[in-house]
Amino acid sequence: MSETRTGPEHFVDASTQPETRGIEVISDSERHGRARDLFFVWAAPGVSILNFTIGATLILLGLEIWQAFAVILAASLLWVFPGLIAASGPAAGTSGSVVTRAMYGIVGNKLFVAFVGWFIGAVFLSLTWLASSFMGADLLRRVGLDDPVWVPIGVTIVVSAVTVLVAIFGHGLILRIYPVMAVVLFAIFVLVSAFILPTVDWAYTAPEPLGGVPLWSAITIGFTILASTPLSFINSPDIARYLPRSTKPSHIAAATGFGGALPFIVFTAVGVLLATGLKASAFDAGIDVALFDLLPGWLGPVLVVGVVVNTIALNAMTTYTSSMALQAIGFRLKRIPAAIIVGVVGTALTIYLVLSSSLLEAANLMLQFLVIVSGPAMAIFVVDVLQRHYVYDSVDLFDTGRSGRFWYSGGWSIPGIVALLLGGVATALCLSTDVWTGPIGVALGHVDLSVPVGMVVAAGAYLLLSRTRLGKDGRS
Repeated sequence: MSETRTGPEHFVDASTQPETRGIEVISDSERHGRARDLFFVWAAPGVSILNFTIGATLILLGLEIWQAFAVILAASLLWVFPGLIAASGPAAGTSGSVVTRAMYGIVGNKLFVAFVGWFIGAVFLSLTWLASSFMGADLLRRVGLDDPVWVPIGVTIVVSAVTVLVAIFGHGLILRIYPVMAVVLFAIFVLVSAFILPTVDWAYTAPEPLGGVPLWSAITIGFTILASTPLSFINSPDIARYLPRSTKPSHIAAATGFGGALPFIVFTAVGVLLATGLKASAFDAGIDVALFDLLPGWLGPVLVVGVVVNTIALNAMTTYTSSMALQAIGFRLKRIPAAIIVGVVGTALTIYLVLSSSLLEAANLMLQFLVIVSGPAMAIFVVDVLQRHYVYDSVDLFDTGRSGRFWYSGGWSIPGIVALLLGGVATALCLSTDVWTGPIGVALGHVDLSVPVGMVVAAGAYLLLSRTRLGKDGRS
C-alpha cells in the first residue's frame, strides 16, 4: 500500500496565503529559489538571547575568555551537519521526517519522529518562548504590571499565537520575511552589544583558575551545551525542500551552515564578554534582568522586541517542521491543524517552565539532555545521505506497504534503530549534568565526552550495519 502524497491542485508557495501543503511531494515544476536564500532563513533564528545565556554559562563554568572563545569556535563547526543533511529535502522533494524512513523503516520511523522530532521540537519551543516570557514580563514589571504568574503567561500566549500564525502561512512567508527579520535582529543585537562592551572586564581571570581534569570538565560540559543547538536542527531538509533538484548540495550546505554558525559565534561570544562584567549576584537574578540593568531605559524595550522577533523566527520554523512530523507519524491531519496542535503543546510546556524555572537553569539542563537523542540522530542522517549520494526516491519513501523498499524487517530498519540506541546509550554514559552523570563521566572526573562519543558510536554502528544490508540487497 502507498500513501497518496501528491500536492494540492494549483498550489502556490506564496507569502500572502496559508501553505496547504504538508509532506506531499513537490514536483519539479513547482520548485523555485536559490541555495543562498537559506542563509538568512537560518541567520534569523540564530540572533538570539539564548546565545547570550549559554555564552555567559562558559564563564560560570570557570573558563577564561580565550578558552570560552575556543569552545565556541569548536562547537560552531558542528553546523556543517545540518548543512549536509539539508540537501536531502530537494533530493526527495519532501520533509526530512519522511526521508528518515530510509534510515529507520516505515514503522520504526514513526517511533523515531514521534520521540526525537517531538522531543527536540518541544524543548526548543519552550526554551525560546521561555526567554520571551521572562524578558517581556520583566519589562512589564518595570512599568507597573508585576503579577508573577499571569503576566509571563499572557506574554507566552501572545507570542506563541503569532508564532503559530507564521507557521500556518509557512514556507513562502518564511522566505519573504526572514531576511528582514535577520537584518533587524542583527541591528538590535549589535546595538545591545555596543552597550555591553564598556562593561567588559578585558583583564578578567577566573576566581579559581582551572587546570587538569577540572579544566577539561568545564571545557567539555560547555561544548556539550553549545553543541546541542546545531545538532538539534535535523529539520533542515524541510526548509530546503522547495529548491530545484539541480541545486548543488555543497551550496545548500554552505548557506545553511554559515547562516547558522555566524550569529551563533558572534552573539555567544558577546555572552561570554557580558558575563565578565557581572557580579555573581547578577546571575542569581537572571541574565535577562542583568541585561536590562546595563542598558539605557529606551533600549530595554527595543531588546525585548528583538527577543520576541527572534523567538517568532525560531519557533515558527520549529512549529512548521513539527507539523509535518505529525503527518509523517501517520496522523490524518492537514498541516495547518497539526501546526496548531504543536503550538498548544509547546505553549503548555512553556507555561510550566515559566512557573518553575529560571532561564539559565532551564536552558543549560535541557540543552545538555537534548544531545542524548540529537547527536546520534544527526550522525546517522549524515552517514545515510553520504552513502546514498543524496539519491532518495519519493515513490519508495511513500510506499508504506510490506513489499516497499523501506519496509525492511517488519517495518523496522535494524541498522538505524540499533545505531540510534547504541549512540544514545553511549551519550548518556558519558554525559555530565547537575542531575545526572554517566558512569564514564564519573570515571573521567566529570569530563563530558557525550557528543563525540555518541556520534561516533552511532555513525560507526550505522555504517557497519547498513553496509552489510546494502551488500545483501544491492540497493538499500
